[in-house]
Amino acid sequence: MKTIAILGFGCAGYHCAKTLRELGYEGAIHVFSDTDLPPYNPMLTTYYAGHRLPWKGLFPFGSLSDIARSLRLTVHTGAAAIHLDTPGKTLYLADGSVHTFDALLISTGARVFLPPLPALPEKNVYVMRTPADAEALRRRLDQGNVKQAVVVGASMVGIKVAELFQRAGARCILADMAPSLFPLAAVPEVGAELGQRVMEKGVQLKFGVGLTAIDEVPDGLKVSFGTETLDADVVVLAIGTRANLDFLDGSEPQVNRGILVNEKMETSAPGIYAAGDCASGRNIQTGQNQIIGLWANAGYQGRTAAGAMLGKPVDYPGNMPHNITHFMDMDFIGFGDVRAKGEIIRCRRDGFFLYAIRQEGALALVNIVDNHIISGVIKNYMTRKFLGSSEPISSMQKVILLRSGLDEAIIELLERSPLNEGVTYE
Repeated sequence: MKTIAILGFGCAGYHCAKTLRELGYEGAIHVFSDTDLPPYNPMLTTYYAGHRLPWKGLFPFGSLSDIARSLRLTVHTGAAAIHLDTPGKTLYLADGSVHTFDALLISTGARVFLPPLPALPEKNVYVMRTPADAEALRRRLDQGNVKQAVVVGASMVGIKVAELFQRAGARCILADMAPSLFPLAAVPEVGAELGQRVMEKGVQLKFGVGLTAIDEVPDGLKVSFGTETLDADVVVLAIGTRANLDFLDGSEPQVNRGILVNEKMETSAPGIYAAGDCASGRNIQTGQNQIIGLWANAGYQGRTAAGAMLGKPVDYPGNMPHNITHFMDMDFIGFGDVRAKGEIIRCRRDGFFLYAIRQEGALALVNIVDNHIISGVIKNYMTRKFLGSSEPISSMQKVILLRSGLDEAIIELLERSPLNEGVTYE
C-alpha cells in the first residue's frame, strides 16, 4: 500500500494513524483537516468554558506538530473536503487541491445541529462542540453581565452548559420539546427525578416546548417557544449533532445518518473506511447500525480500521448506547435502549436510585443516579450478555455491588431471576 489518507483528525483519526505505525506500516499517511487544531475531546469543552480545564487540556494527544512528527504524518489543514470520487480514490478540497490515495479513513466527526429558524442573531447565541465554541462562551461569561440565559436542549451538553450559568450566578432556563431531562438516555421517571433535583439547584425547566424564534432586541434577546416568549441575555443551542458528510454525493459509500460500516469499519466502497461520530456501526444490543458518539468507541473504530487496511484479522463487535455524566454535584449513568419495554426493577438508597428494565429475561436498560461506582460492573455485565456470554456476575463484581448499596436480592433480580411483573425494591 502506497498512500493512506485520513479525512478528519479527531479521536478516531488519531488512533487510526497511531495504530498504523504500531502495526509496522511505513508508507505515507496524509491527514486532511479543515482546522489547524490537534484532536480534541468535545465533551471537555464545557470544562474549559467554565475555567475548570486549561486550553491544553482539550487536546489529550498533544500538539498537532508533535503528533505529526512522532507518527510521521503529512498534515493538510485549513481546507474542507468538497467531493470524494470513490471509484477513482480521489479527494477534492475547497482550496482547489486534489489528492489520490490507496485507502481512506473518513473520520470527519459531527457538527452541532441548528434548528431551521428563519435567522439567528449574530451576537449572544452560542453552541458548544468545538474549542472555538468553548472560547466564545467563556469570553461571554467572563464579561460578568449575564443575568438570564436560555439553554435549548435537555441533553448531556445542555445540562453542563446550564451548570455554567448556575455557577456564574445567572438565572437559567433549560428548555426542550421532550417531557423530561436526557430523553435519549433516561426513562421519563428518572428524567423527572433528575429534573426535580436540577430545579432545586436553581435551574428552571420548560419541557414540551419547541423553539420557534430567537430575535435580537435592544436589551438582549427574545426567545420564542410558540406563543410564549422569554427574555435572555444569552442563548445556547444544545439540541444535538449531525454527521459531517456534506462532501459525499449520495452514491457511495452508503449512508444512513452515518456511513454504514461492518465489523472491520469497511464501507460499501472498496478501500474506504469510516470511524467515529460520522460512522454508523453495530449496536450490539439491537444488531442494527447506529451512530454511537462515544470517545472510546471512536478510538476502537479507528484502531480497527487501521488493522483492516493492513489486512490484519480485526473484528470490532460494536458497542451499546451509554452515557455517564457528572453535573451539579450529581451523577447520571444510562446503559441500553431507553425505548425498551418490559419488567421494571427499582432500587433506592439514600439518594441513589437504580431503575432497570428486563426484556425477554435480560437487562435492556439501566439508569443509575448518584452511584457511579457500580456502573463499570453493570456495563461489563450487559455488554457480555449482548455479545452472547452466559457468564454471571463474578464474585468480585458482586462484592463491588454489595459495598455500593445493592444487596443480594437486587443483584439476583438484575442477573437472572424471572419476573412476571414490575418490581419495586426499597
